[in-house]
Amino acid sequence: MSFAHLHVHTEYSMLDGAARIDDVVAAAARDGQPALAITDHGVLYGVVDFVKAAKSAGVKPIIGIEAYLTEGSRFDRPVGPANKRFHMNLLAENETGYRNLLHLSSKAFLDGYYYKPRMDFDLLAEHSEGVIATSGCLGGLVPQLLAPDSVSEEGNKGQVKDVEAAIAAAARFQDIYGQDNFFIELQDHGLAAQKAIMGDLLDISKKIDAPLLATNDIHYTTEGEHDAHDVLLCIQTGSLRSETNRLQFEGSQHYLKTAEQMRRLFDGETYPGACDNTLWIAERASVDLELGQILLPNFPVPEGETEVSYLRKLVEQGAHARYGDNPASEVWERIEHELKIIEEMGFPAYFLIVWDLIRHARENSIRVGPGRGSAAGSIVSFCLRITDIDPLGYGLIFERFLNPGRREMPDIDMDFDERYRSEMIRYAAEKYGADRVAQIVTFSTIKGKQAIRDAARVLGHPYGVGDRIAKSMPASILGKDPTLEQVLNKPEASADSEVKDWYANAQGLREMYK
Repeated sequence: MSFAHLHVHTEYSMLDGAARIDDVVAAAARDGQPALAITDHGVLYGVVDFVKAAKSAGVKPIIGIEAYLTEGSRFDRPVGPANKRFHMNLLAENETGYRNLLHLSSKAFLDGYYYKPRMDFDLLAEHSEGVIATSGCLGGLVPQLLAPDSVSEEGNKGQVKDVEAAIAAAARFQDIYGQDNFFIELQDHGLAAQKAIMGDLLDISKKIDAPLLATNDIHYTTEGEHDAHDVLLCIQTGSLRSETNRLQFEGSQHYLKTAEQMRRLFDGETYPGACDNTLWIAERASVDLELGQILLPNFPVPEGETEVSYLRKLVEQGAHARYGDNPASEVWERIEHELKIIEEMGFPAYFLIVWDLIRHARENSIRVGPGRGSAAGSIVSFCLRITDIDPLGYGLIFERFLNPGRREMPDIDMDFDERYRSEMIRYAAEKYGADRVAQIVTFSTIKGKQAIRDAARVLGHPYGVGDRIAKSMPASILGKDPTLEQVLNKPEASADSEVKDWYANAQGLREMYK
C-alpha cells in the first residue's frame, strides 16, 4: 500500500530545509505516492511553487505549515526560561482551511513575532475551520510534556515530564479542531527520545480517541543529503561543523522515505491506522488554487464613466498637454494602438490606479521619478504623466512593455521620495482597501560561488581556500550559474551550449579538484 508524507520542509524553511521542491516532488512521484504536503516553518512562501511542481508531476499537493505555538499570549514578550515555543503541523482540508492558514501565518508575524512568528490558542481557535492539526514532532507541546529537554532549539529547557498535562494539551487541541481533525503524530528517526514517548503517545491516542498519524520530519530529499543539510544549518547559525555545542539533527533519517519504509516503521498492528490515515487526509484535503488570474481592485470612476471611457478621457487630455492643441496623426494612431491592447488585455484599471498614485504624490508635493524600465515605451503612460519620456521622440517600442502575445501583468516601477513612502502606502490602503495592498519580499539564494565560500568556512578552511575555488568557477551566463556537476562532468553531445561553455571554462577548477 502507498503512503503520503505530510511533514515536509522545503528550501522555503530558510537555511533549515534542504529539500528542493522539484526534487522532493519528483521523489514522491517516483515512489508512486499519491500526495505530498508542504509544511515549512511558520511561512507559506513556497506554496505556489510547490503546487505547480506537484501538479506537473501528478502528485496531489497538500498545503500546510509547521506553526510556532506559545502557551501564553502571542502579544506577550517573555524573557528567560518563559520564552518557549512549540511546533505543530496545520494542514488545509479545503479552501476555508487554506484561507485560515493565510490568516494564521500573517497574524503570527504581525502580532506574535518574537524570535519566531508565534500563534496562541486563541488564534488557533479563531481560525480552526477547515484545518487539520497534528500534535507535532519532538518540539510539539504534547511531546515536550512527555520528553523534557529532548529539543531545546525553541527555548524549551527545564520541562518536567507530566503525562496528565500532555493528555490535557492533546484534549485541548482536539476541542479546537474536532475528533477527526486532530491527530497524534508519530515519528521514528531512530532517536531515543522518540522511542521513549511512543508508548505514551499511543496511550493518549486511546484515552482521547484521537487518530494516529505517521510522519517523517523531512528536511532533505535523500539520505545522502544529510551532510549537505548539516552544513546548511551551520551557515544558518554561523557555526563551524567541528563545533559540538551547535544546532544539529541527530541521525540521517530526515529524508523522504518510500511508502514501504514508512509502513515497515509503523506496522498496522502496533500503530493502527497511522499510515492509512495519511491517505485518508490526502483524500480529504482539496484546495484548488486559481493561478494565473488577473486580480485588480476596481477603480472608482466618476458617475457616468467606465474604467475604459475614463482612461480614454484622461489620455486625450494628457495628449493635448504633452503635444499641444493639435497633436500629429502619429500620436493619435499610437494612442489608439496602445489603448486597444490595454482594453483587450483587461488593464484599464491598472493604468488608472498607477495614474492615481502618481497624481496623489504630485498634488501633495511628493517628488516622483520620471519613470524607468519598459514602461517608458508607452505613450499612454507618457500622456498620463506616469513617465516623462516621449516614446515617439526616442523610437521606443510599446510591445516591450505590454505584449498581447504574453498574458502577463504590466510592470511599472514608481519612484517616490523615500521620506513619504509610508504616506503613499497609507493612501493606497485607504483608497483601495488594506486587504488589497501588500508589501513584497525577495529571497536571496545561495548560488554556486557563495555556496563554495560558505561551505569552506563551515568546514574550517581558511577564507583564501574557498575564495580561490570560487574564483575558478566559470562566470554566469545571462544570470544563470553553473552547478558543480556541470563543470566537473563532461557534458553529452546534445547538451546546451551554455553547459558546454561552463565545462570548457572550468579546466582550472577540475585540475584543482583532482
